[in-house]
Amino acid sequence: MLTLASAAYAAERAPRPGLDISAVMASPQFSNSVQTILALALISLVPFFLISVTSFLRIIIVLSVIRTAIGTAQIPPNPVLIGLAIFMTVFIMNPVWEQVNKEAVIPYNNRSITQQLAFERGMKHINAFMVRQTRPRDLELFVQFSKITPPSTPDKIPTYVLIPAFMTSELKTSFQIGFLLFVPFVIIDLVVANILLSLGMFMLSPVMVSLPFKILLFVLSDGWNLIIRGLMLSFR
Repeated sequence: MLTLASAAYAAERAPRPGLDISAVMASPQFSNSVQTILALALISLVPFFLISVTSFLRIIIVLSVIRTAIGTAQIPPNPVLIGLAIFMTVFIMNPVWEQVNKEAVIPYNNRSITQQLAFERGMKHINAFMVRQTRPRDLELFVQFSKITPPSTPDKIPTYVLIPAFMTSELKTSFQIGFLLFVPFVIIDLVVANILLSLGMFMLSPVMVSLPFKILLFVLSDGWNLIIRGLMLSFR
């Protein structure tokens, strides 16, 4: 009995294998797991990134405005407009993506540069695109409220200052384009409304009568071609 008791006591007092946190943190398996989690988290931010720093914002607003101006509630449907805006964004941003891939992604995959340097090289080209499309007044606004020293050159503007300035400029530009697109269709509505009023047709909705004429005008003028051409030229 004494021997069994001594053995049990010795087993309790013996050191047990514990969890070495430092060893786990340093293990390559842990690093790969963290990288996988971060990669999945960044993938979820791709739509937000697409809207914020590319031409998508201007394109989708202009396409939505032209649909409202014509008066067709859900024609073209939202998936069609979003799909067209996405592929136009890919087409317009393709030169920028090629530069990012050449100077940042490929060297990083070849392990010739660090992750931080790859990010800086990639954002340099994206920032250059945003600077070309951003109004100086919007840049001054966000630089002033960020309380930073005004940068000497546009390429030194911090990204967190440039992105909201770029989005503000895109909103203004898209609304300016939308206003010009709205005017011809409003004129058609006014002409049809005056004609119906002069004929005494008070109970007939002018929208029902003007809608075919607006669609006819849009088709005869090859409206989609003109709008897409104008949008692509606006980013040069």
